Amino acid sequence: MSSLKKDLGLWQGMGLLATSLLGTGIFVVPAAAASLAGEASLWAWGLLIVLVLPIAFTFARLGRRYPHAGGAPHLIGKAFGAGAERYSAFLFLAVLPVGLPAALTIAAGFWHALFELGELTLWAIQLLTLLGVLLLGLRGARSSGNLQLLIALAIVGLTLLIAIKGEIRWQDAATPLPAPGQWPAMATALAVMFWCFVGLEAFAHMGEEFRNPERDYPLALLGGVLLAGLIYWVHSLVVLKYGLYGDEATNATAIPTLLSLLFGPTAKWLVAILGYLSCFASINIYLQGFARLIWSMAREGKLPASLATLSARGAPVRALGWVIVVCVLSITLILYWTLPLDTLIRYANGNFVLVYLLCMAAGWRLLTGGGKWLAGVSVLLCLAVLVALASQVLYAVLLSLGYGGFSLWRRRRRRMLAGDVCAIK
Repeated sequence: MSSLKKDLGLWQGMGLLATSLLGTGIFVVPAAAASLAGEASLWAWGLLIVLVLPIAFTFARLGRRYPHAGGAPHLIGKAFGAGAERYSAFLFLAVLPVGLPAALTIAAGFWHALFELGELTLWAIQLLTLLGVLLLGLRGARSSGNLQLLIALAIVGLTLLIAIKGEIRWQDAATPLPAPGQWPAMATALAVMFWCFVGLEAFAHMGEEFRNPERDYPLALLGGVLLAGLIYWVHSLVVLKYGLYGDEATNATAIPTLLSLLFGPTAKWLVAILGYLSCFASINIYLQGFARLIWSMAREGKLPASLATLSARGAPVRALGWVIVVCVLSITLILYWTLPLDTLIRYANGNFVLVYLLCMAAGWRLLTGGGKWLAGVSVLLCLAVLVALASQVLYAVLLSLGYGGFSLWRRRRRRMLAGDVCAIK
């Protein structure tokens, strides 16, 4: 089999994207945004969705025109050449040793909130999570889509329960327009909130597996963005109404505390289960995206051909296995070195923004008409986020310098070898 199985429909696609965008953010970011900007955070969510839509529309247009398992690196390579594709793929894959262990740590932490668990037990939970991703991935994209659609529906159901039990009315959302003095705080909050919408680049790897990519891929992408944005906004509204924000500890326990207030102390089990499943969904789409990128590059002769093997269900089995092995090694080393969670997250942030920036620049190069101008606006937005992150892009900068140095060394070595061959002749 030389191509991935076209198994995804509109609803599975929406479920995949919405759950990947919600991830762990739904339990932390609304309270963190409220701490930074107060009631103005409600306006910040609306503004963020408006700002993200050009990026989403650009991904949608690119995915509809060039559906490919290579995702963002493939699009970047199509616009700027093979060197740019290799560089962006390197940036994307360099998230694997730091970003995914951070997500696995957060996922295991939901069980730590219920039971007193030691480090080795938490490590074992992370291994079981990776095993679950592997088993699900071997069944193909449809199984992942169906599971994550169910998780998305469960989160929507929880959001509706919170809104009803919390007696949310339209008057609660009628906050005044932010005063000029509140805009700096809103800008700070936006820099944090932007990461709720990281995941679009991972979803780009699934475009080749839609039954009707030209119709369903852009609808799934835009629908997933709007659904996730609405859920974030409702949770933020409830957090503000009940005053469940402030310091870091309060922010981290805002949703569990809210559910305990509304439904009693046993609600902590609901938080743990849904929180873990939400993390699992986000981890799953990223690992499946990494596997498809590796499979795509192997199919095109850019990596060893053995990595292009597909299972009977059309899943990139060897590429996914390689990704899982790297994750196991990473979480083991991180446990040994006791690297803090926030450091891992900061390491990953800059890589994501650079990949977004390069992909939006590719959109400017590849698209025409209104799509071209949307991509241009998206480039400016990504540049603004890159500036806002400041020192958090250091990991990406060091990786880029190392990659550039290695590429120059390899190019010179090839020239020297070619010169030696000519001299011998």
